[in-house]
Amino acid sequence: MDNAEIFVGLDIGTTAIKVIVAESNNGEMNVIGAGTQPSRGLSRGVIVDIDQAAGAIHAAIEQAEQKANVHIDSVILGIPANQLKIEPASGMVAVSEGNQTREITDRDVQNVTNAALLQSLPPEREIISITADEFVVDGFDDIQDPRGMMGVRLEMHGTMYTGPKTIVHNAKKAVEQAGLHVADVTVTPVALGQTVLNDGEQDFGTVIIDLGGGQTTAAVIHDHKLKYTTVDQEGGNYITKDISVVLNTSLADAEKIKRDYGFANTEDASEKNQFPVTVVGQNKPVQVSEEYLAEIIEARLQQIFETIRASLDEVSALELPGGVVLTGGVAALPGIVELAEDILGVNVRIYVPEQMGLRHPQNATALSLITYSGRQSETRRLVKDALMGEFVAQTSQAPVADGRTQRQQVANEASQQPSAKPKAPKEKKSRTNRVGDFIRNFFD
Repeated sequence: MDNAEIFVGLDIGTTAIKVIVAESNNGEMNVIGAGTQPSRGLSRGVIVDIDQAAGAIHAAIEQAEQKANVHIDSVILGIPANQLKIEPASGMVAVSEGNQTREITDRDVQNVTNAALLQSLPPEREIISITADEFVVDGFDDIQDPRGMMGVRLEMHGTMYTGPKTIVHNAKKAVEQAGLHVADVTVTPVALGQTVLNDGEQDFGTVIIDLGGGQTTAAVIHDHKLKYTTVDQEGGNYITKDISVVLNTSLADAEKIKRDYGFANTEDASEKNQFPVTVVGQNKPVQVSEEYLAEIIEARLQQIFETIRASLDEVSALELPGGVVLTGGVAALPGIVELAEDILGVNVRIYVPEQMGLRHPQNATALSLITYSGRQSETRRLVKDALMGEFVAQTSQAPVADGRTQRQQVANEASQQPSAKPKAPKEKKSRTNRVGDFIRNFFD
């Protein structure tokens, strides 16, 4: 196995830490292993306990190592879109005078990127990533790779992504504390856009809605660029809590019930089909219908989609011809496409990875990280090199051996942080039901 062709994507989610290992072969990513562990130390997509998060990352990495038969030293880290800002970035430099031929080199590309990075940022924000949209050589624009060209003046016009220092620092720190090196940092909606959408959807405009456990993120991709993001601090965990409250059952049982019997749309559920529920304070299980469970789930999903729709309407994103693509674990609920189409008023489809063993929408983010990194051009790598200082284009891993270097000891596992209390669902004009009323009254 060529060690230089191994990529490892790390998705730090609220409910699960997912690691995917792939080998690049003629530009194609072949998945050779994966690891998944329950998350610890996270709340609504953000790390709140570095030690606990590092322990969960360490466990997921070890699982992936065993399945892929490689020793993982570095990962491609995804950063969520919480409080993300998308800003233009431009720089201009003179081509290196030491080169008498005035041919543009790798160093010139890095120099012009450094010039673009010289922007004043508030002390609480940090640059996550930067991409080059075009280079301009002596006034000639729309150049994707200026290296080898002759010129006196080199310009770069690109896009810079910034986020809260706390989010970025905590994520990097947790990875380092797990004994790993951060080879690349990517804004997750950027990677998703180039993985789950086809060329036409990226060009004409499409909305990606990532339905995660701790939060829901909507990203607008247009002209092959990330244009807008919005985050709703509600996700699959809130659905689980609603089920637990309404049915008087434990969170663990509520999660299992959601996965085994849940429907996103009451029209797809049956009142006749029933299942047993272990109720707190009762000796015998209580029979509950699929339809009643679907009403609980639909009430929360309705609120999530309507909150996202309100934000997207502010930028007219739902008028884009590409419609909506759903990803994330919650997207696996039967009937969610019909519910989303009803509320959002556009065509909706679900993205499911095609790779064997990963055919579930919850794996989309981790897979997109390695796919995006593997498809990067040499010029894009040079641009990121300027930002990161030392960019490892392809994560250097080694086959597992008995004498391999041991990672540093990570923190002892601790109990999972309890999620925040769900917000009271807002009163809606449509698709209301008796369970929605119950939830509103309960939390009021």
